[in-house]
Formats: sequence, C-alpha cells, structure tokens
Amino acid sequence: MQPRVATYVYADDPILEAGMVSQLRGRPEIDIVEASELSRAQVGVAAADALDDETLRILRALKRAGIAHTLLIMRAIDDAAVVSAAEVGVSGLLRRSEATPEALVRTIQKVAAGDGVIPSDLLGHLLGQVGRLQRQVLSPRGLTFSGLSDREIDVLRLIAEGHDTNEIARQLCYSQRTVKNVLHDVTTRLQLRNRSHAVAYAVREGLI
Repeated sequence: MQPRVATYVYADDPILEAGMVSQLRGRPEIDIVEASELSRAQVGVAAADALDDETLRILRALKRAGIAHTLLIMRAIDDAAVVSAAEVGVSGLLRRSEATPEALVRTIQKVAAGDGVIPSDLLGHLLGQVGRLQRQVLSPRGLTFSGLSDREIDVLRLIAEGHDTNEIARQLCYSQRTVKNVLHDVTTRLQLRNRSHAVAYAVREGLI
C-alpha cells in the first residue's frame, strides 16, 4: 500500500475549497494538511477560475512555504496557462471539469512522485512550442535547453575527466584564454561559484 500523500488544498472559492477537502479527506491515499502545518505538505493543490496575479501569488507562496509539488486546477487551460504555470514551478495541471475524485487522487499521487501532468490534448501544442523555441531562438545562438552551448558542454566534460586548462585547449584546438573565457561565461551566467560547481551542475542536469 502506498503511503498517504500529505496534501494542502486552496481554492479562490471557499465553497469549492470545502468541497475538495471533503472529497479528499475520506480517501485513504490522501492526508489533508491544514494551513497551520504547511511545512509537512508534499503537494499543494490550488483551484482557481483563471491564472491571474492572485493565483500566481498563491502558487509562489506555496513554493516559499516549502511545498515541493503543486497542482493547479482551472476551469479552462490553454497554451499560455501551461507556460505561465511552468514559470512558477507548477508540477501538474487539471481542468475542473475533469477533476473527479478518482482523477484528483491519481493526479496528486503522480505529482507527489515527481511526475509532470498536463491535459493530453495540450501536450502536442507544448511540444510544438518547445521545438519552435529550439529552432528559432536557441539553436541560432548555439544554445540548448540546458542553457549551455555544445562548446561549453565539451569543456565541462573534459574538466570532469580531470584535464587541466592546457590539456583542454590542446584537445579542443582552442587557446587557453578561450577555455578560461568559456568557464567564466558559464559560471557567471548560471551563477556558479567555480569550475567544480559548474561540473556538478552539468552532472546534475545529465549533460555529462
């Protein structure tokens, strides 16, 4: 049996909030968390009519409270909402019309496990946007979604293998100054402390 997911519920309509809490409180998979004990919540569920400034403020507040995963339930979800939700770290999106008790519990469990959830009909649009961003914005600048160029990844990989600046320059046919500039650009742009921190970042992101 899966452990119960500690879940905090917020809605911009008090009646809606009470209804969601009532539906979830009786479920053996869910442990409802009150506002006074936010620190132990694994998932924060926010229901709102629209992704307006107030909803964004609530979502950011849940993140600041230490809730690792958030699920947003809205009446209507479009491409813009998906992008805006991703920008504030939302893990899952669910339309209110589809938020049956079973679907809600299932989505909370997926979000708690670290999975991202969006309505399936929006997935194709999202992938199309990602492809256009890579082709039209990132690729012409020599960048990838990691924020690193191929040249930067090559330098970090060689550092991780234990090579010094001179050896990296020789292997990549760069000057030592170029290698140092690449490292400086990476650490400055990504706010990393030093070359070891840069390597750790690249490993964590699965780049090397």
